Amino acid sequence: MASVQDQLEIKFRLIDGSDIGPKTFPAATSVATLKESVVAQWPKEKENGPRTVKDVKLISAGKILENNKTLGECQSPLCDVPGGVTTMHVVVQPPPLEKEKKIIKEPKQNKCVCVIL
Repeated sequence: MASVQDQLEIKFRLIDGSDIGPKTFPAATSVATLKESVVAQWPKEKENGPRTVKDVKLISAGKILENNKTLGECQSPLCDVPGGVTTMHVVVQPPPLEKEKKIIKEPKQNKCVCVIL
């Protein structure tokens, strides 16, 4: 049985200041699993929500969390209060616009702007 210290209470702060959670997770939970939870719990009424886990970045204590890390590895002793709620900020990567896609697909034109004196 996991002790209380092996459990972390986390809320996810969205860009508009609203929150998802708080919800309790074991310290062995991976960041990828947290992202799946955010995508599943995303409020339906909000626009520009993440479509996949790849669209989500989680930030805790000013650091972008890596998918392969666990919550226990990401804990910051300076920011986390024992028994308190940890706030993680959620950033959603916007989908590329059609105009940007076209620019990327077009071959680059060589333009030389050299001046020889």
